[in-house]
Amino acid sequence: MSSKLYCGNLAYSVGSPQLEQMFSAYGDVVSAQVIMDRDTGRSKGFGFVEMSNQQEANAAINGLNGKDNGGRSLQVNEAKPREERGSRSYEGSSRNSGGGRRDRW
Repeated sequence: MSSKLYCGNLAYSVGSPQLEQMFSAYGDVVSAQVIMDRDTGRSKGFGFVEMSNQQEANAAINGLNGKDNGGRSLQVNEAKPREERGSRSYEGSSRNSGGGRRDRW
């Protein structure tokens, strides 16, 4: 069973291939992805790595968490499940009702 890890505080120069290379020293990397900003195309400074089993994931956490990466201290831990996001509609915020919006005169 594979194990997904969160890797934060990455140097902005790190891409997915470099992330995979970092983690491959600790076992078989199933996938590695640096999260990119969709507007700028620049790294957001974090990513996710999926290791082939829990022992390799634990080895990667122990080996990489707190290590220096381009002057930044890596944060590596188990990835948490993504939280459900609510809708963006706000009660009473229609344009005609003026809900919550104050005009500045």
